[in-house]
Amino acid sequence: MSDEILRRLDAVLADRRQADPEQSYVAGLHAGGIDRILRKLGEECTETVVASKNGERDAIVSETADLWFHSLVMLSHHGLDSGSVLAELERRFGLSGVAEKAARGKQGQ
Repeated sequence: MSDEILRRLDAVLADRRQADPEQSYVAGLHAGGIDRILRKLGEECTETVVASKNGERDAIVSETADLWFHSLVMLSHHGLDSGSVLAELERRFGLSGVAEKAARGKQGQ
């Protein structure tokens, strides 16, 4: 599998963002604004942490999928998509975590 599934999700999320909130879960999230999207994202994050803490492999995968999905909804709200995140990950690839974190610290100064 490639990043094709992410591109497909990006397209579906862009389409459903304009849909009727009564007919689309994604449109309903967007209709609730960024606070609703972030509440749902936080909920999914917590559920992922709990599944991991409990060592529930199937739940870890399921909750991580929910977390990624809702992260994509959040990105969509800001006019971004998975390509933006993939590009950033590619930019960081090959950098040590220590060097990358130090570079981010210098940008904030």
